[in-house]
Amino acid sequence: MEAIRISDTLSMSRIVYGMWRLADDKDTSTGHVLAKINACLDQGITTFDQADIYGDYSAESVLGEALRGNSALRQKMQIVTKCDIIAPCGKYADVPVKHYDTSTAHIALSVEASLNNMATDHIDLLLIHRPDPFMDHHETGAALDALVASGKVGNVGVSNFKPWDWELLQSGMKNPLITNQLEVSLAANDGFTNGDVAFHQKNAQSIMAWSPLGGGALMTDDSEIGRVLDNVARENGVDRAAVAVAWVLAHPAKILPVMGTNNLDRIAALSDAFKVKMDRQTWFKLYQAALGREVA
Repeated sequence: MEAIRISDTLSMSRIVYGMWRLADDKDTSTGHVLAKINACLDQGITTFDQADIYGDYSAESVLGEALRGNSALRQKMQIVTKCDIIAPCGKYADVPVKHYDTSTAHIALSVEASLNNMATDHIDLLLIHRPDPFMDHHETGAALDALVASGKVGNVGVSNFKPWDWELLQSGMKNPLITNQLEVSLAANDGFTNGDVAFHQKNAQSIMAWSPLGGGALMTDDSEIGRVLDNVARENGVDRAAVAVAWVLAHPAKILPVMGTNNLDRIAALSDAFKVKMDRQTWFKLYQAALGREVA
């Protein structure tokens, strides 16, 4: 599988395995988690996406239990994680209100917890999970720069940021932000026309796409988009999921879909997206079906 170089020090696989449901699986044993990781690595998926809040703040530990004593395996992986959301669950069950915290103290504590939870001495890519309307961009930027300087974090980026949020944080930093993780799919296609994708494409900044299957809705849709997905799937000998992911992969911005499933057979089929012939007309056929109209 193709790897995308997103910074001077980091390359990521074209498809990323998302671990937001890792702790929700009925089987969180070390053997089963390792089976998922190896199913990814066998097809060239080397990048794994986490966040401190996933699994009510438990998913990182599930991964860490599988990696303890597997240093050779860790060296084959790029680990992405996120911080700044504090929700009243898990270790924060007693907080009175869900909020964001981009203070130096919280970011530093979150990174230390993530390193310990995932049994690693470094995070390849740390993302600020949500834009914080109370952010002091000078403080947050300096905190992120310090983590890079320490070697605990290799690269930094953001998630769900608008262009102005990105520019604000970047203005308080020495290191470049290297990616923005956005919701991008046939079901959430506004980014192609509202400036989100164009902003990063213009600046040659990588985009990671969360929920590229529309939260699963595209797999059960029985409207026009579902029918077009099925037609393209039949033509290429794959399922709907492969077509929906191929649609995201085909865009010139080189978007990296983040795919999350606990089913080993579905994990093994993630690379089927590369079997789909996605020319311009097919891309627009799907896009127009998603819009419910012809383009103007």
